[in-house]
Amino acid sequence: MGIQLLVILKLLLLVTLANGAPVLAKDILGNRFAWSIDDGVGFFGQPVFGKSKTIRGIVLSVVVASAFAPLVGLGWQIGLRVGSMAMAGDLLSSFLKRRLNLPAGSRATGLDQVPESLFPFLACRNALALTAMDIVAGVMLFFVGEVLLSLVVYRLGLRERPY
Repeated sequence: MGIQLLVILKLLLLVTLANGAPVLAKDILGNRFAWSIDDGVGFFGQPVFGKSKTIRGIVLSVVVASAFAPLVGLGWQIGLRVGSMAMAGDLLSSFLKRRLNLPAGSRATGLDQVPESLFPFLACRNALALTAMDIVAGVMLFFVGEVLLSLVVYRLGLRERPY
């Protein structure tokens, strides 16, 4: 059985939308409705996640991925899994970056891309009959795509930093 490229591309689109929804919401809404998930609570001298991780961002990620999934031929339940797991991966990355004393918004190549793409692919593994190669291909494509897209978005002036 070969790699399911079309399914991988559909999942990548949903992961990208899930990850982009909080960023777009911040640009549009600013700090309105941006309640921090950890509410400033510390863990070993650092915030648990940081103030940029908000309830608004998590909710929007899940809603956007769930809404767009049927438009690409996947059920809303797949979108729910993708949005939820992309945000779980993003929160894990933020948690680990705080433990490594990296400031919010700092770059940690690999850590910034792998969990937020790996978790959704693993969560959809059985429902979409994904193989290990499908998952590896999806994570690799997300990694490369996210790095390249970040540079393009920066050059277009839509992002303050090139990552």
